[in-house]
Amino acid sequence: HVQLVESGGGLVQPGGSLRLSCAASGDTIGRYCMGWFHQIPDKEREVVAVRYPGGVGTYYSDSVKGRFTTSLDNADNILYLQMNGLEPEDTAMYYCTARGGACYTSPNEYKVWGQGTQVTVS
Repeated sequence: HVQLVESGGGLVQPGGSLRLSCAASGDTIGRYCMGWFHQIPDKEREVVAVRYPGGVGTYYSDSVKGRFTTSLDNADNILYLQMNGLEPEDTAMYYCTARGGACYTSPNEYKVWGQGTQVTVS
């Protein structure tokens, strides 16, 4: 039932910051495993962060640990990805996803996605 819409991408210089938003409707996302994934052309979609339901914590890929942070606005039903210290290697299309039940780091385990938002670091 949940629908997701990403926004907030854009062009930033190396070392800059960006905050991506994932606006959800149809269901409250606080009860879901929420994921941020990115994809580079001709490459597989890769995990960036997975936020566990119930405020348990967040998994981050090694490449973004210490630079990216997720947060959840329960009132407005929005998942954020705060990206600091951006690097050219972060350039990709970023997608938000949600899953009930168990959490995974593989994109193949998620079936509901937003349309994506482009992040370009140059």
